[in-house]
Amino acid sequence: MDQESTELQENGCYVALTTDHLDVQTVMDRVRSPEAGAIVIFAGTTRDNFAGKPVKELQYSAYSKLALRTMMAIAKATLAKHSLKGVAIAHRLGVVPIGEESILIAVSAPHRQAAWRAGEEALEDCKARVEVWKREEFEGEGGIWRANRDGISGQEITELEQAP
Repeated sequence: MDQESTELQENGCYVALTTDHLDVQTVMDRVRSPEAGAIVIFAGTTRDNFAGKPVKELQYSAYSKLALRTMMAIAKATLAKHSLKGVAIAHRLGVVPIGEESILIAVSAPHRQAAWRAGEEALEDCKARVEVWKREEFEGEGGIWRANRDGISGQEITELEQAP
């Protein structure tokens, strides 16, 4: 994560926004601990369709300073709630082609049950709260800006309009 990266780290929590490719091993290593018997990692990737329409790519933008603070708050709350050893959340900004990761979330815990639950909760909290927006670019149809949530309808943007 070196092209354009902003990151925060404190007390077992790591969060980052970057325009670079996300690396699963690097994010996993952020939560590795000799006290952890489980590491769960979630990788959100760009799929080639949405609601039957062919997707060309996704484009992510963020209010970075606020998004990092929100991501850190989610990481800290998740760490405390599930007695985790580490939480790492990395979100990619800019263009994310089909098949590439837009978000990685890694959590480590002494036991797998806490890690499974924590990973899913962290993802859902990020989708609901983090100040990141995505534009789905469709093959031959332009694109739609939407909140970074599954299944939420977007608003079509013409070429003359600006992103949020």
